[in-house]
Amino acid sequence: MKDSKIKPDEIREMGADQMKEKLGELKKELFNLRFQNDVGQLENTSTLSNIKKDIAKFYTISKEMNINIG
Repeated sequence: MKDSKIKPDEIREMGADQMKEKLGELKKELFNLRFQNDVGQLENTSTLSNIKKDIAKFYTISKEMNINIG
């Protein structure tokens, strides 16, 4: 697992389909990290907050660009 920390400019360069696809990947990763955290296998819990922040960036930028990705 990696700390993704996606930059806003990278998101703005994506098309709507790419944004939806990446958002889906992030949500799946967040689900898996939450599960690992619940069973005590997650060593670096800061990855949870980083993924949540990345998801929030996608929603914020999509709203700025008037793109519905939700």
